[in-house]
Amino acid sequence: MNRTTGQIMLLVLAALAPGVLAQTYFFGVGVLLNLLIAMVTAMATEALILTLRQRSVLSALFDGTALVTASLLALALPALVPWWVVVIGTVAAIGIAKHLYGGTGNNLFNPAMVGYAVVILSFPLAMSQWQSPTGTALSFTETLAIKAGAPLTDGITSATPLDSYKFRGASSNAEYWQEQPQGFVLAYAWDWINLAYLAGGLLLWQMRLIRWQAPVTMLLTLTVLAVLFYDDGSSASLGSPLFHLLSGSTMIAAFFILTDPVTSPASLRGQLLFGIGVGALIFLIRAIGAYPDGIAFAILLMNAVSPLIDQTLTYMDQRKPREAQS
Repeated sequence: MNRTTGQIMLLVLAALAPGVLAQTYFFGVGVLLNLLIAMVTAMATEALILTLRQRSVLSALFDGTALVTASLLALALPALVPWWVVVIGTVAAIGIAKHLYGGTGNNLFNPAMVGYAVVILSFPLAMSQWQSPTGTALSFTETLAIKAGAPLTDGITSATPLDSYKFRGASSNAEYWQEQPQGFVLAYAWDWINLAYLAGGLLLWQMRLIRWQAPVTMLLTLTVLAVLFYDDGSSASLGSPLFHLLSGSTMIAAFFILTDPVTSPASLRGQLLFGIGVGALIFLIRAIGAYPDGIAFAILLMNAVSPLIDQTLTYMDQRKPREAQS
Protein backbone atom coordinates (compact mmCIF):
# COMPACT_ATOMS: atom_id res chain seq x y z
CA MET A 1 0.00 0.00 0.00
CA ASN A 2 1.43 3.35 -1.05
CA ARG A 3 1.20 6.01 1.63
CA THR A 4 2.15 9.66 1.47
CA THR A 5 4.75 11.10 3.83
CA GLY A 6 2.00 12.87 5.75
CA GLN A 7 0.05 9.63 6.23
CA ILE A 8 3.17 7.80 7.44
CA MET A 9 4.03 10.54 9.91
CA LEU A 10 0.44 10.51 11.23
CA LEU A 11 0.70 6.77 11.85
CA VAL A 12 4.04 7.25 13.62
CA LEU A 13 2.44 9.83 15.91
CA ALA A 14 -0.42 7.41 16.60
CA ALA A 15 2.07 4.65 17.45
CA LEU A 16 3.72 6.98 19.96
CA ALA A 17 0.40 7.39 21.80
CA PRO A 18 0.73 4.41 24.21
CA GLY A 19 4.14 5.65 25.36
CA VAL A 20 2.90 9.23 25.67
CA LEU A 21 -0.02 8.10 27.84
CA ALA A 22 2.26 6.03 30.07
CA GLN A 23 4.80 8.82 30.37
CA THR A 24 2.07 11.34 31.21
CA TYR A 25 0.60 9.04 33.86
CA PHE A 26 3.93 8.71 35.66
CA PHE A 27 5.38 12.20 35.13
CA GLY A 28 2.32 14.39 34.83
CA VAL A 29 1.01 17.05 32.48
CA GLY A 30 4.52 18.44 31.90
CA VAL A 31 4.96 15.72 29.27
CA LEU A 32 2.04 17.10 27.28
CA LEU A 33 3.26 20.66 27.72
CA ASN A 34 6.66 19.66 26.33
CA LEU A 35 4.90 18.15 23.31
CA LEU A 36 2.80 21.26 22.75
CA ILE A 37 5.75 23.67 23.08
CA ALA A 38 7.95 21.55 20.81
CA MET A 39 5.28 21.14 18.14
CA VAL A 40 4.41 24.83 18.02
CA THR A 41 8.09 25.77 17.92
CA ALA A 42 8.82 23.21 15.20
CA MET A 43 6.00 24.43 12.97
CA ALA A 44 6.98 28.09 13.46
CA THR A 45 10.66 27.38 12.78
CA GLU A 46 9.81 25.30 9.72
CA ALA A 47 7.53 27.99 8.31
CA LEU A 48 10.09 30.75 8.89
CA ILE A 49 12.96 28.86 7.27
CA LEU A 50 10.86 27.72 4.31
CA THR A 51 9.82 31.34 3.75
CA LEU A 52 13.43 32.55 3.93
CA ARG A 53 14.43 29.81 1.47
CA GLN A 54 11.55 30.82 -0.83
CA ARG A 55 10.08 27.34 -0.72
CA SER A 56 6.46 26.26 -0.69
CA VAL A 57 5.36 26.52 2.93
CA LEU A 58 2.09 24.61 3.06
CA SER A 59 3.16 21.39 1.34
CA ALA A 60 6.34 21.00 3.40
CA LEU A 61 4.89 22.38 6.61
CA PHE A 62 2.13 19.80 6.83
CA ASP A 63 4.03 16.67 5.75
CA GLY A 64 4.29 15.74 9.43
CA THR A 65 8.06 15.38 9.61
CA ALA A 66 8.51 18.44 11.83
CA LEU A 67 5.82 17.21 14.21
CA VAL A 68 7.43 13.79 14.54
CA THR A 69 10.84 15.37 15.18
CA ALA A 70 9.30 17.67 17.81
CA SER A 71 7.51 14.75 19.48
CA LEU A 72 10.60 12.54 19.70
CA LEU A 73 12.63 15.39 21.18
CA ALA A 74 9.91 16.42 23.65
CA LEU A 75 9.47 12.87 24.91
CA ALA A 76 13.21 12.59 25.62
CA LEU A 77 13.16 15.66 27.89
CA PRO A 78 12.28 15.80 31.59
CA ALA A 79 8.62 16.72 32.11
CA LEU A 80 9.51 19.76 34.24
CA VAL A 81 12.34 21.12 32.10
CA PRO A 82 11.97 24.92 31.56
CA TRP A 83 9.98 25.85 28.47
CA TRP A 84 12.89 27.68 26.87
CA VAL A 85 15.01 24.51 26.91
CA VAL A 86 12.34 22.81 24.81
CA VAL A 87 12.30 25.77 22.42
CA ILE A 88 16.09 25.86 22.02
CA GLY A 89 16.28 22.11 21.41
CA THR A 90 13.48 22.23 18.84
CA VAL A 91 14.97 25.19 16.96
CA ALA A 92 18.31 23.35 16.82
CA ALA A 93 16.61 20.19 15.56
CA ILE A 94 14.62 21.88 12.79
CA GLY A 95 16.84 24.84 11.94
CA ILE A 96 20.27 23.22 12.15
CA ALA A 97 19.97 19.45 11.84
CA LYS A 98 17.24 19.51 9.20
CA HIS A 99 17.34 22.69 7.10
CA LEU A 100 21.06 23.36 7.28
CA TYR A 101 21.46 20.17 5.23
CA GLY A 102 18.72 21.05 2.75
CA GLY A 103 15.50 20.02 4.44
CA THR A 104 13.51 16.80 4.55
CA GLY A 105 15.39 13.82 3.16
CA ASN A 106 18.80 15.50 3.07
CA ASN A 107 19.87 15.59 6.71
CA LEU A 108 22.81 13.44 7.78
CA PHE A 109 21.97 13.40 11.50
CA ASN A 110 18.68 12.62 13.20
CA PRO A 111 17.20 16.06 13.99
CA ALA A 112 15.60 15.06 17.30
CA MET A 113 18.88 13.65 18.59
CA VAL A 114 20.76 16.78 17.50
CA GLY A 115 18.29 18.90 19.46
CA TYR A 116 18.68 16.64 22.48
CA ALA A 117 22.48 16.75 22.27
CA VAL A 118 22.41 20.56 22.11
CA VAL A 119 20.33 20.96 25.26
CA ILE A 120 22.01 18.25 27.33
CA LEU A 121 25.42 19.75 26.59
CA SER A 122 24.19 23.31 27.20
CA PHE A 123 21.88 22.74 30.19
CA PRO A 124 23.04 19.57 31.99
CA LEU A 125 21.47 20.54 35.33
CA ALA A 126 18.03 21.23 33.88
CA MET A 127 18.20 18.01 31.88
CA SER A 128 18.95 15.94 35.00
CA GLN A 129 15.90 17.09 36.98
CA TRP A 130 13.37 14.36 36.33
CA GLN A 131 10.12 14.39 38.25
CA SER A 132 9.48 11.57 40.71
CA PRO A 133 7.17 8.97 39.09
CA THR A 134 4.17 9.75 41.27
CA GLY A 135 1.48 10.05 38.67
CA THR A 136 -0.37 13.38 38.68
CA ALA A 137 0.94 14.65 42.04
CA LEU A 138 1.54 18.16 40.66
CA SER A 139 -1.38 20.30 39.54
CA PHE A 140 -1.48 21.97 36.15
CA THR A 141 -0.84 25.36 37.75
CA GLU A 142 2.17 24.05 39.71
CA THR A 143 3.58 22.44 36.58
CA LEU A 144 3.20 25.68 34.61
CA ALA A 145 4.96 27.63 37.36
CA ILE A 146 7.92 25.24 37.41
CA LYS A 147 8.24 25.24 33.64
CA ALA A 148 8.18 29.03 33.71
CA GLY A 149 11.16 29.08 36.07
CA ALA A 150 9.92 28.41 39.62
CA PRO A 151 12.54 26.48 41.65
CA LEU A 152 12.34 22.71 41.98
CA THR A 153 12.61 20.91 45.31
CA ASP A 154 14.05 17.53 46.21
CA GLY A 155 10.56 16.31 46.98
CA ILE A 156 9.53 16.83 43.36
CA THR A 157 12.58 15.51 41.51
CA SER A 158 14.38 12.21 41.87
CA ALA A 159 17.11 10.21 40.18
CA THR A 160 16.14 8.02 37.25
CA PRO A 161 17.24 4.36 37.24
CA LEU A 162 20.06 5.25 34.84
CA ASP A 163 21.17 8.13 37.10
CA SER A 164 21.17 5.80 40.10
CA TYR A 165 23.13 3.24 38.14
CA LYS A 166 25.70 5.76 36.87
CA PHE A 167 26.31 7.43 40.23
CA ARG A 168 25.69 4.48 42.55
CA GLY A 169 29.17 4.65 44.11
CA ALA A 170 29.66 1.79 46.55
CA SER A 171 26.01 0.78 46.68
CA SER A 172 25.67 -2.94 47.23
CA ASN A 173 23.08 -3.23 44.49
CA ALA A 174 23.44 -1.50 41.15
CA GLU A 175 19.70 -1.82 40.55
CA TYR A 176 18.35 -0.80 43.92
CA TRP A 177 15.60 1.38 42.40
CA GLN A 178 13.46 -1.74 42.41
CA GLU A 179 13.51 -1.72 46.22
CA GLN A 180 11.91 1.72 46.57
CA PRO A 181 8.68 1.54 48.62
CA GLN A 182 6.50 3.11 45.94
CA GLY A 183 4.31 0.17 45.13
CA PHE A 184 4.61 -2.18 42.19
CA VAL A 185 3.40 0.20 39.46
CA LEU A 186 5.43 3.29 40.39
CA ALA A 187 8.58 1.34 41.26
CA TYR A 188 8.67 0.08 37.68
CA ALA A 189 7.61 3.31 35.96
CA TRP A 190 10.34 3.22 33.31
CA ASP A 191 9.62 -0.44 32.60
CA TRP A 192 5.98 0.35 31.83
CA ILE A 193 6.96 3.32 29.69
CA ASN A 194 9.39 1.27 27.64
CA LEU A 195 6.87 -1.54 27.23
CA ALA A 196 4.35 1.01 25.93
CA TYR A 197 6.81 2.27 23.33
CA LEU A 198 7.64 -1.33 22.45
CA ALA A 199 3.94 -1.91 21.74
CA GLY A 200 3.86 1.15 19.48
CA GLY A 201 7.02 0.05 17.71
CA LEU A 202 5.62 -3.42 17.06
CA LEU A 203 2.53 -1.77 15.60
CA LEU A 204 4.73 0.18 13.16
CA TRP A 205 6.49 -3.05 12.18
CA GLN A 206 3.18 -4.86 11.76
CA MET A 207 2.02 -2.10 9.41
CA ARG A 208 5.34 -2.47 7.52
CA LEU A 209 6.30 1.13 8.17
CA ILE A 210 9.66 0.14 9.66
CA ARG A 211 12.11 -2.72 9.14
CA TRP A 212 13.13 -5.03 11.96
CA GLN A 213 16.87 -5.17 11.29
CA ALA A 214 18.12 -2.08 13.16
CA PRO A 215 15.81 -2.34 16.21
CA VAL A 216 16.36 -6.06 16.73
CA THR A 217 20.14 -5.96 16.36
CA MET A 218 20.39 -2.93 18.66
CA LEU A 219 18.34 -4.63 21.38
CA LEU A 220 20.10 -7.95 20.86
CA THR A 221 23.55 -6.33 21.09
CA LEU A 222 22.53 -4.49 24.25
CA THR A 223 21.23 -7.76 25.71
CA VAL A 224 24.33 -9.79 24.86
CA LEU A 225 26.70 -7.21 26.31
CA ALA A 226 24.59 -6.93 29.46
CA VAL A 227 24.63 -10.71 29.90
CA LEU A 228 28.40 -10.86 29.44
CA PHE A 229 29.11 -8.15 32.03
CA TYR A 230 26.33 -8.80 34.55
CA ASP A 231 27.25 -10.22 37.96
CA ASP A 232 23.85 -10.46 39.62
CA GLY A 233 23.62 -6.85 40.77
CA SER A 234 26.70 -6.00 42.83
CA SER A 235 28.04 -2.43 42.99
CA ALA A 236 30.47 -3.34 40.19
CA SER A 237 27.77 -4.76 37.94
CA LEU A 238 27.20 -3.17 34.55
CA GLY A 239 23.46 -3.75 34.72
CA SER A 240 21.17 -6.65 33.91
CA PRO A 241 19.70 -7.19 30.43
CA LEU A 242 16.22 -6.14 31.59
CA PHE A 243 17.65 -3.02 33.19
CA HIS A 244 19.23 -1.88 29.91
CA LEU A 245 16.22 -2.82 27.81
CA LEU A 246 13.59 -1.19 30.02
CA SER A 247 15.38 1.95 31.26
CA GLY A 248 15.67 5.40 29.76
CA SER A 249 14.66 5.83 26.13
CA THR A 250 15.72 2.39 24.91
CA MET A 251 12.52 1.31 23.18
CA ILE A 252 11.55 4.65 21.67
CA ALA A 253 15.08 4.87 20.28
CA ALA A 254 14.99 1.35 18.85
CA PHE A 255 11.67 1.62 17.05
CA PHE A 256 11.13 5.32 16.39
CA ILE A 257 14.61 6.84 15.96
CA LEU A 258 16.89 4.12 14.58
CA THR A 259 14.33 3.36 11.90
CA ASP A 260 14.55 6.83 10.34
CA PRO A 261 15.21 5.95 6.67
CA VAL A 262 17.10 9.18 6.00
CA THR A 263 19.79 8.85 8.67
CA SER A 264 20.28 5.07 8.66
CA PRO A 265 21.87 2.81 6.01
CA ALA A 266 19.78 2.02 2.97
CA SER A 267 20.60 -1.69 2.71
CA LEU A 268 19.30 -4.40 5.02
CA ARG A 269 22.84 -5.56 5.83
CA GLY A 270 23.78 -1.98 6.57
CA GLN A 271 20.90 -1.68 9.00
CA LEU A 272 22.09 -4.79 10.81
CA LEU A 273 25.52 -3.22 11.27
CA PHE A 274 23.90 0.09 12.23
CA GLY A 275 21.86 -1.54 14.99
CA ILE A 276 24.87 -3.44 16.32
CA GLY A 277 26.92 -0.25 16.43
CA VAL A 278 24.24 1.74 18.24
CA GLY A 279 23.64 -1.03 20.78
CA ALA A 280 27.35 -1.38 21.54
CA LEU A 281 27.84 2.38 21.90
CA ILE A 282 24.82 2.74 24.19
CA PHE A 283 26.21 0.05 26.49
CA LEU A 284 29.71 1.56 26.49
CA ILE A 285 28.47 5.09 27.24
CA ARG A 286 26.16 3.86 29.99
CA ALA A 287 28.93 1.75 31.51
CA ILE A 288 31.97 4.02 31.28
CA GLY A 289 30.82 7.30 29.72
CA ALA A 290 30.03 10.60 31.42
CA TYR A 291 26.29 10.53 30.72
CA PRO A 292 23.74 8.15 32.27
CA ASP A 293 22.07 7.39 28.93
CA GLY A 294 24.15 7.45 25.77
CA ILE A 295 21.39 6.90 23.24
CA ALA A 296 21.55 10.30 21.52
CA PHE A 297 25.32 10.27 21.17
CA ALA A 298 25.36 6.63 20.04
CA ILE A 299 22.80 7.35 17.31
CA LEU A 300 24.55 10.52 16.13
CA LEU A 301 27.90 8.72 15.91
CA MET A 302 26.36 5.94 13.86
CA ASN A 303 24.50 8.47 11.69
CA ALA A 304 27.92 9.82 10.72
CA VAL A 305 29.08 6.31 9.81
CA SER A 306 25.96 5.35 7.82
CA PRO A 307 27.20 6.63 4.43
CA LEU A 308 30.47 4.75 4.94
CA ILE A 309 28.57 1.55 5.74
CA ASP A 310 26.55 1.84 2.53
CA GLN A 311 29.59 2.66 0.40
CA THR A 312 31.65 -0.18 1.87
CA LEU A 313 28.92 -2.75 1.31
CA THR A 314 28.39 -1.51 -2.26
CA TYR A 315 32.12 -1.73 -2.94
CA MET A 316 32.26 -5.27 -1.58
CA ASP A 317 29.32 -6.32 -3.74
CA GLN A 318 30.99 -4.87 -6.83
CA ARG A 319 34.23 -6.71 -6.12
CA LYS A 320 32.63 -10.13 -5.87
CA PRO A 321 31.89 -10.53 -9.64
CA ARG A 322 35.40 -9.33 -10.49
CA GLU A 323 37.00 -11.82 -8.13
CA ALA A 324 34.82 -14.61 -9.49
CA GLN A 325 35.87 -13.78 -13.07
CA SER A 326 39.55 -13.72 -12.17
